[in-house]
Amino acid sequence: MNNMNDERPLLQIKDLSASFGTGPDEVKAVRSVSFDIYKGETLGLVGESGSGKSVTALSILQLLPYPLAHHPGGSIRFGGGSPTDQVPEGAELLGATETILRSIRGNHIAMIFQEPLSSLNPLHSIERQISEVLFVHQDMGRKEAKERVIELLRLVDLPEAIDRLTSLPHEFSGGQQQRIMIAMALANKPDLLIADEPTTALDVTIQAQVLELLKALKEKLGMSLLLITHDLEVVRRTVDRVAVMHQGEIVEQGPVEDIFERPTHIYTKQLLGLKPKGQPETVPDNAPTLVGAESLKVWFPIKKGIIRRTVGYVKAVDDITFTVRQGQTLGVVGESGSGKSTLGRALIRIERSEGKIYFQGQEIQGLRSRALRPLRQEMQMVFQDPFGSLSPRLSVGRIIGEGLQLHKLGSSPEERHALIDRVLEEVGLESEMRNRYPHEFSGGQRQRIAIARALVLKPRFIILDEPTSALDVSVQYQIIELLRDLQRRHNLAYLFISHDLRVVRALAHYVLVLRNGHVVEQGPAEDIFKNPKGAYTRALLAAAFELKAESIL
Repeated sequence: MNNMNDERPLLQIKDLSASFGTGPDEVKAVRSVSFDIYKGETLGLVGESGSGKSVTALSILQLLPYPLAHHPGGSIRFGGGSPTDQVPEGAELLGATETILRSIRGNHIAMIFQEPLSSLNPLHSIERQISEVLFVHQDMGRKEAKERVIELLRLVDLPEAIDRLTSLPHEFSGGQQQRIMIAMALANKPDLLIADEPTTALDVTIQAQVLELLKALKEKLGMSLLLITHDLEVVRRTVDRVAVMHQGEIVEQGPVEDIFERPTHIYTKQLLGLKPKGQPETVPDNAPTLVGAESLKVWFPIKKGIIRRTVGYVKAVDDITFTVRQGQTLGVVGESGSGKSTLGRALIRIERSEGKIYFQGQEIQGLRSRALRPLRQEMQMVFQDPFGSLSPRLSVGRIIGEGLQLHKLGSSPEERHALIDRVLEEVGLESEMRNRYPHEFSGGQRQRIAIARALVLKPRFIILDEPTSALDVSVQYQIIELLRDLQRRHNLAYLFISHDLRVVRALAHYVLVLRNGHVVEQGPAEDIFKNPKGAYTRALLAAAFELKAESIL
């Protein structure tokens, strides 16, 4: 990094404020925020959801939904302009003309958004989407653009996509989608790259690889990086300086070593102290087996040709055997595509499978829908994305009450309302919230609603599919404590699916490590974390607790 005292900032933000609405309904999302970013520097902007991080970043490129959003005051000056592209040195971006903003966006400042699959057009090939940036900003021809696309894919270490230029975004993994987004952002060699939560929902090994890629690209291209994240371990390993945001304000900023070793603000101290920790309560040796699987398989056929002949199989789950006892948590870990979620869906019979599945000693694999329905009350699933799994058209009360009506629980509407109120309070929400809709809640609150929807049926077994992956560390801590408390009170058994080994360590009694549909290692959680036997498990642990990009052997 260059000496910051010897040069002007590349980006200078001073007393920036941003609000939504006016008058009594005004929401002050950002309040008098100031920070600088210098050439070749990485600044980490950290804080919880709703702290104003993304609003600040979107303000830089003037991408907020104006006129609903507005800036009561402040200044954003970009110091890397050039007369050749109509951007003067030290250009003021707040209120800038469309001509200046078009020259800034993509050319000088580019942005990687949080959710790549939501940002990429699902109907356009990756070649078309990357090329579009080149057509708009550099007026390239198709042949020249294609050559640049191939060059960019190699730059972001995604050579396997070169032979798949006509593929759509959903045909790539999460890590590959993120690399495609990075390639688009780098297409015009920007001076500053804004990365908004670029690793939030990625597996630990892929997260480490993406972070190493960003670091290498920054050094190779000489650009600056604004990294927005709630993951403090990412910040510790990646950035030069840190700015901590809380309720729209920057409460502390400085070199990364000072912030982590000598924090001064109480909020920063609280944030650093909130980590998944503790251990699950001991399960009695005589606890009965509740759920089990023997030689479970889920194979998806690969069909090719005009007549769609099966030429092979994707073995998503291949010959897996395990048991879960009453009150026990079985942690299932592995990278994307390892078969974790498929295993969970197969276990409750919403994914077709082969092999044996037991619940309370009964073999349920061959049961028809009518015979299976009563068991569904006792086997529930909480999905990864609560916003996607909760109907936006239904109130919270109706979402939770659907299961009660289906299983005919509660003899009257009043009794069902009482059950809904009780379960809302049990997961830490107010009963009055039953009349609100999912979009009115934070991510952590929506996850509590999803848990309440499962819990209201009084199940004995709950599958939790990545329930904390996109949550802030403080909200993760709260959800972990909630799950522990619910397990203790109701003697629940969990199948806990996660790529975050820190969370698994805090919750699981026993761990399955999956890779390519196979169990590569299993055992008591303490043994897996303290003395892993396999190279793949060791690589997962290294990536989770050290954030090093290690090869998976």
